[in-house]
Amino acid sequence: MDQTTPFDQMPPLRPKNWLVESILVTIFCCLPFGIVGIINAASVNSKYDSGDYAGALYSSQQAGKWTKIGFFTGIAVTVIYLIFVFTVGISSFMPHH
Repeated sequence: MDQTTPFDQMPPLRPKNWLVESILVTIFCCLPFGIVGIINAASVNSKYDSGDYAGALYSSQQAGKWTKIGFFTGIAVTVIYLIFVFTVGISSFMPHH
């Protein structure tokens, strides 16, 4: 007699695909890292639907990693740019002797 229950055969939950976030990072922050995020994000659902749960989880983790790297790189570049513009802008208004 089979001792399994229907819950034993349920697939794991679908991992987050990060597609929206990676698209936004690509548009607003950092193109190269965002594209890597989109490529990984696009494969999460197809891998999950084909039964490759480990592959879907790995793609989700990679998409999340590259999306976050792109986001924080974009913020860092923006902050450095603003500091540069602010310091150069202030020094142009200072009287020169």
